[in-house]
Amino acid sequence: MSVDVLTALPALARRLGGADAVLAGAERLSGGASMETWSFSVEAPGAPRRDLILRRRSAPFDPETSRSTSLAAEAALIAAVSARGAPAPPLVHVCDEADGLGECHVTQKVAGETLGRRIVSDPRFDAVRPKLARQCGEVLAQIHATPPPPEANLKTSDFLAELARYEETYRSTGAERPVLELSFKHLKKHAPPPVEPVLLHGDFRNGNLMIHPETGVAAVLDWELSHIGDPAEDLGWICVNSWRFGRPDRPVGGFGDYAELLAGYEAAGGAPIPLSRVRAWQALGSLKWGVMCLMMYMSWATGTEVSVERPMIGRRVSETEADLVHILEAGL
Repeated sequence: MSVDVLTALPALARRLGGADAVLAGAERLSGGASMETWSFSVEAPGAPRRDLILRRRSAPFDPETSRSTSLAAEAALIAAVSARGAPAPPLVHVCDEADGLGECHVTQKVAGETLGRRIVSDPRFDAVRPKLARQCGEVLAQIHATPPPPEANLKTSDFLAELARYEETYRSTGAERPVLELSFKHLKKHAPPPVEPVLLHGDFRNGNLMIHPETGVAAVLDWELSHIGDPAEDLGWICVNSWRFGRPDRPVGGFGDYAELLAGYEAAGGAPIPLSRVRAWQALGSLKWGVMCLMMYMSWATGTEVSVERPMIGRRVSETEADLVHILEAGL
């Protein structure tokens, strides 16, 4: 059923702020085929203005087939990691039928910047940039130490399972790309052995981090891909070149070095992880992103999607191939 968010928000404002509360402003920030993000504010007599974020699912969700979590699971994850000290947007409300908005939750708005290219190049972040990689390591140690909330019902995966899943997706396209073929073969042969699995963010990268120009990492966003797995998966993903935004010389998010990331992780209580293991997951991350880019191009080429965004992202397959050649030549 279609939902008019702007029509429903005034009632939500009263629920959150009291009978006299009013909606002071609302703006849709982003949204794809299945998810929307709205910024809105609530004002009530005698109370400070509350700036809030609504994340809402706008398409049917099947937990059995989807790789993403439900928004209720996201809310549980945010509450769980916040209790361990990890920076996440403070949870305000999980919507129910009375709100008339479908599946969604509300968090407090956190000040900062999420655009990766600005974070790696804007002079406003010059002072804080040198400590971001260490902070990321510290934050990941806090996340990985968090017991997974049972109500989130998270899936478990490991290196070979992820590799097999993306190879199956790649084979379904009928594509024959030599670098990707070589990478699948190499990573099967050099897969790191399994380790004790932990709670993972699943999409920990520059672009999903709210960075404040004075304090650094202010919040970790977008928990929909959280799952249980190898802690090196999260550390490797932020090192994928596609998330460095034009700064290949700084492997961690375009702003730091491996040593700083791993030092922060260990200092915050994370078990030592060899750089070789992080690099293996980085290689798998580049390969996964290459397959995803290929799928986006195919969706446009076959007419399933008409947006020009799909082929624009699709052409980045060649970028991931260059990354993989460099990684394989350097050795894992």
